[in-house]
Amino acid sequence: MPQRAPQAPGVKRRLPRGLGLLFCVSLFWADLHLGSAAETPKPTGPAPPFLIQDDAWRPLRSCADTTLQRRLEQRLAQHDLWRRLWREAKLGVGLVDLRRLESPRFAQVNGDTMLEAASLAKIAVLLAAHQSLAAGSLEQTPELRTDLRAMIRVSSNAAATRVIERLGSGRLGLARIAAVLTSPRYALFEPRYGGGLWVGAAYPAGRDSLPDPLRGFLHAATATQVCRFYHLLLTGRLVDFEHSQAMLAAMSEPGLRTKFVRALAGRVPAARLYRKSGSWGLHHADSVLVWGEASQRYIAVALVEDPEGETILVQLLPALEATLGP
Repeated sequence: MPQRAPQAPGVKRRLPRGLGLLFCVSLFWADLHLGSAAETPKPTGPAPPFLIQDDAWRPLRSCADTTLQRRLEQRLAQHDLWRRLWREAKLGVGLVDLRRLESPRFAQVNGDTMLEAASLAKIAVLLAAHQSLAAGSLEQTPELRTDLRAMIRVSSNAAATRVIERLGSGRLGLARIAAVLTSPRYALFEPRYGGGLWVGAAYPAGRDSLPDPLRGFLHAATATQVCRFYHLLLTGRLVDFEHSQAMLAAMSEPGLRTKFVRALAGRVPAARLYRKSGSWGLHHADSVLVWGEASQRYIAVALVEDPEGETILVQLLPALEATLGP
C-alpha cells in the first residue's frame, strides 16, 4: 500500500512575554471542556484506496443485496415523514456495506431519482480536475491543490468556481465536466438510469450554464451514482490509483460539522471520514465513506427535498448504520 507522506515538522515560536500563562490557561480550559486531543482515538491501519484486481472487482450495481434492501425499506417505512418523502420521490438513499470489500452489499431507495444536490455535486468538479491533470491539460499548482481541498472540505463556492474556470472559460469548463461524467469509462451520468451526477453551472450559477439533458438541473445527483463514485474511488478506479488517493485526501478531514458528520460525532471516533455535502433552499444532501474498524465500513448517501432536510439527515445516519446489521 502507498504510504502517506510524512507531515512537515512544526515550527516552534516563542510567545510574547505575558502571554505564556494565558496560553496555558486556554489549553487547560480546552482540555477540561472539550477533551484533550491526546484522548481522541486516531485512525489506525492502512487508508484507502485499496487495489482490487479486475477479476475480483464487482461493479456496484451488481452488488444489490436483497436482505440489506429489505432492511433499508423497513427502516424508512417506520418513520412517517421518511416514508412520505420516499413515496413522493423527494428522498433518495444509498447504502453500501463495505465490511467485505471484495463483496460489498448495496441497497437504495429512489436510487435512480435525480434530485438537486447543491454543493455535493462538487465531487464531479474534483473528478474532472484530476482527469485533466492526468491528461496534462491542467497543471498542478499549490493554488489548485488548495482550491480543490477548500472546495470539498469547507465547500468553498469561490474555490469551486476557480477550478471550473481552470478547466475552460465560459461553457467549456462545464462541457469538460459533462464529458467526464457521461464517458463510458465512468457512466456517472447515464440516461437509462435516470441521470446522475451533474454540474452545469459555477457556484453560484452565473451567466454560463449547461443544464442536464434530462431534467434541466444545474447541480444534481442520484444516490446510486454518488455511491458508485465513492466505490470507484475507494478501489482506486477514478482516473488511476494515485489520483484516487489524492481525491480521497481532498475529501478527508471534513471542515463542516453538519448533517452526517454531526450525527457521526462520537459514534466512530477512530474512523476515517471522506465526505461531501450540500444545501440550497429546501434541498439537502450528504454523502460519506466511513472507514473504521472492521464493523464500521460503509458508504451512506442521502438527498432530500424538505424544509427539515438538515434534521432529517442527522437522524437518518444512525438509522442507516443500524440497517447494516451484525
